[in-house]
Amino acid sequence: MSTESPLDAAWSRLDALAAKPGGRRITPLFAADADRARRFTVTLDDLALDLSKTAIDEAALDALIGLADAAGLESFRARLFAGEAVNATEGRAAMHMALRAAADAGFHAALPGGIDDASALAAEERAHMRDFVAAMHAGRILGATGERFTHVLNIGIGGSDLGPRMATEALTTARAPIMQARFLSNVDGHAFAQIARELDPARTLVLVASKTFTTQETATNAAAARAWIAAALGEAAVARHFAALSTNLRGTAAFGIAPDRVFGFRDWVGGRFSLWSSIGLSIALAAGWDAFQAMLDGAASMDRHFRTAPWRENLPVLLGLAGIWHVNALGCATHCVLAYDDRLRRFPAFLQQLEMESNGKSVRLDGGKARGATCPVVFGEPGTNAQHSFMQLVHQGPAVIPVDFILAAEPDHDRPEAHRILAANVFAQAEALLRGKSLDAVRAEMAKAGASPAEIDRIAPHRVFTGERPSITILFRRLDPFSLGRLIALYEHKVAVQGCIWGINSFDQWGVELGKVLASGILPELSPGATPGSHDASTAALIARFHALRGETA
Repeated sequence: MSTESPLDAAWSRLDALAAKPGGRRITPLFAADADRARRFTVTLDDLALDLSKTAIDEAALDALIGLADAAGLESFRARLFAGEAVNATEGRAAMHMALRAAADAGFHAALPGGIDDASALAAEERAHMRDFVAAMHAGRILGATGERFTHVLNIGIGGSDLGPRMATEALTTARAPIMQARFLSNVDGHAFAQIARELDPARTLVLVASKTFTTQETATNAAAARAWIAAALGEAAVARHFAALSTNLRGTAAFGIAPDRVFGFRDWVGGRFSLWSSIGLSIALAAGWDAFQAMLDGAASMDRHFRTAPWRENLPVLLGLAGIWHVNALGCATHCVLAYDDRLRRFPAFLQQLEMESNGKSVRLDGGKARGATCPVVFGEPGTNAQHSFMQLVHQGPAVIPVDFILAAEPDHDRPEAHRILAANVFAQAEALLRGKSLDAVRAEMAKAGASPAEIDRIAPHRVFTGERPSITILFRRLDPFSLGRLIALYEHKVAVQGCIWGINSFDQWGVELGKVLASGILPELSPGATPGSHDASTAALIARFHALRGETA
């Protein structure tokens, strides 16, 4: 009699399916099932998720759904939307869904020591943001010299930069922005120097995006921006030219920001899930409130779908399960995201934080070690650029790298032929990964072109594509604010699904803390004449060399 738990048994079943002869091949699945493309494509309105170019067959899908059930996904989903403390290590809910829901949606969120009416709080802050955006756009709020604001500079890092930057670029590339947005995240002084050259302080509103208002990189850049504004316009101009996205009212007041210019959010909003909150103020200022609200509405539509759809029709669940198959059953350690839309050029960078900061963990919620691999390394670039850089590795490298292709069917420009070329490349790349090209086919092709037998023997092996490489295609009508919100929420919920199945907490990020703590200790040692601290030999030698290169004595 087996002593395996239901969860262990579900993992064993998945492993067995992947290990069977031909378990990694995809083309035979199409040969055996003429209807495969339809049956393994799931839709939500115009949004289609095509999983057919993976090695997931009916047996594997059954096993994956069985794994989700054994891992308690249904209970997890219910607890997530009920506002329970699914972020168990911090005792908090993960209620970013309330940020895009109606005021009467009834969402509540657990916090240490209490429960928030998340829907009401989110609606109140949205109204505050909406009034501010309207006043800015109407010219009722002016700069210190009486001029209208034309630019907004968002200073933040991590979730306070990646999401707003990605969404703003996506929504303002094809349409003229109402305000030009710039983003400053890197503490490297070269980044601020470039921005200061590009912007007119008299027409620039600065947003300092930091929940605690103490994040070192953001505080350093905010201080530089404050000095820049004060030097150009006078100290009194600071109050006119700054707003804060923060909960630290004492800190923002000490900086010189008036209380009505502070836009807050609660601890049940994680940084990488925060673009829907006041952290997204730069999006609304650049793209307009209607666009920002439509983005929220699109995300809310995906929330409803994820909350109610059965597993076999649930896009975030199926996308998450496909990732589980690739990572755990097939051993794929990396994942490539190719958005064939230049407006989504920052989407892979956004997903890097969303996925790797959420699920890049090896300890389960119960304190034990994860059963196996968790989050893969995520990377990507816009197509078609990627085809002329790293796609060589994806097609012919020794490791199998699953790919997500993302494409809107209708562009927002007047060059239809360019868009058809773009789309042709999406479909061709996915087909090439699937079909490959055999040695026999290469040899025949070269012979037909007149190559000599010796040349064929020498060159043909280099032109072989193994094929059988998985990809998922996400296709929708057009990239607009609604569809962007829906797409982001699709990946947000995918991350939560995978975290549940891996048994880890997707909503904390302790891994970012150690380096920050050590940096705060090393910083004083980098001043001239500072006393060296206690470090490993390499770090001590590097600090000494740093001083020597600067002509300083430690």
